[in-house]
Amino acid sequence: MDPLKRIHVPKLDPKIRSKTFSEVALGYSASEAMEEASRCIACKNRPCVKGCPVNIKIPEFIKFISDGDFENAYLKIAEDSNLPAVCGRVCPQEDQCEKYCIRGIKGESVSIGALERFVADWYRENREPFVLEIQKNNIKVAVVGGGPAGLTAAGDLARYGFDVTIFEALHKSGGVLSYGIPEFRLPKELVQFEIKNILRLGVEFKHNVLVGRSVTVDDLFEDGYKAVFIGSGAGLPAFLNVNGENLNGVYSANEYLTRVNLMKAYDESCPTPVKRGGKVAVIGGGNVAMDAARTALRLGSENVKIVYRRSRNELPARLEEIENAIEEGVEMFYLTAPVEVLGEGGKVTGLKSIKMELGEPDASGRRRPVPIADSEFVLPIDTLIVAIGQSPNPLISTLTPGLNIERWGGIITEKDTGATSRKGVFAGGDAVTGAATVILAMGMGKSAAKAINEYLMN
Repeated sequence: MDPLKRIHVPKLDPKIRSKTFSEVALGYSASEAMEEASRCIACKNRPCVKGCPVNIKIPEFIKFISDGDFENAYLKIAEDSNLPAVCGRVCPQEDQCEKYCIRGIKGESVSIGALERFVADWYRENREPFVLEIQKNNIKVAVVGGGPAGLTAAGDLARYGFDVTIFEALHKSGGVLSYGIPEFRLPKELVQFEIKNILRLGVEFKHNVLVGRSVTVDDLFEDGYKAVFIGSGAGLPAFLNVNGENLNGVYSANEYLTRVNLMKAYDESCPTPVKRGGKVAVIGGGNVAMDAARTALRLGSENVKIVYRRSRNELPARLEEIENAIEEGVEMFYLTAPVEVLGEGGKVTGLKSIKMELGEPDASGRRRPVPIADSEFVLPIDTLIVAIGQSPNPLISTLTPGLNIERWGGIITEKDTGATSRKGVFAGGDAVTGAATVILAMGMGKSAAKAINEYLMN
């Protein structure tokens, strides 16, 4: 074995996986996991831990794996993370823990994410869930939203001894883990398994409760909750604001993926279907755009295009997701921007587009795309999916007196505690940052739970 090179996780063949919702990455075998774990040099400064938003004790759990002690490896991860099977699959490790791995200076970093996934899967398949002995303090805390931030905050608050209730707007728990990320990246069986582990801590769920409509934050305080954590996510999609955007066959990525992932629109008997087959264009270059494009392929589309206004170098999606999409047959149209959605009889028939070139950097530091004169052309399509970003739903923020919010809708909080301008109200995840990563939301939920514990116990 070359210690400078990682053992890469095997994947389904692209020709097979583009036709099925089965998970693409197959995971390590026990021998592969032990061999990969042996590459860790257990450096004293532990920069990988500092790169993890929830501060998992990475060298310790990897040492357990290299020794073949998979049970204690899982228990070590579980000290800091309530969702190890999720994080091992969807965290952008290449920009976090693995980015700071010392092994990566002269070779390839240790495959920390794949090892975390292996351990979580092994424990689920070989051991009964462990049960913590928790000393209750009989103080009630409300958590708004059952996504990554809310689940993490709820799990940690329950461990502190609080009576925690999660108020979830949808009929199923998990937030973006259930409605946003496709089955081929994150099997929903795993999501529900990890949620059950949080329920075992004594957390209660109340579904179909839209805070801001069904109840307000003020109502929760009146009902005896001593603190409220808002982790309601970012479910309000952005649109293109071009002519023809209201034609049949135009979806926001949020709606498209929710129908497929949560409402099972891949089943032709589903009461909330999506258009299947034909030619599809997806506007955007993030992970959500890749998810939508790859989902369209699996629903039988003969041709799927990603339309992105910058170059390949500026694509914000994970490299792994970009490579998977291209391998599966998604066609990339870089330096291209939509101008108008064309249609006949109320249905989409084409996307009028224009070629772009990169000019001076904008406020984000990326070079601003500039239209090239007389470069317009038409892409023939039947379906358009818009994946250019999402922002927090304004219901809670606008109907909670004393809650300061950003101009774009995010809740303003203290950096390390999640405390808002309203006493007893904390927030984290996409409701604060706008659409970001699962692990960042988890980190904010964890920090807020610690702050809530200190606030209530003092």
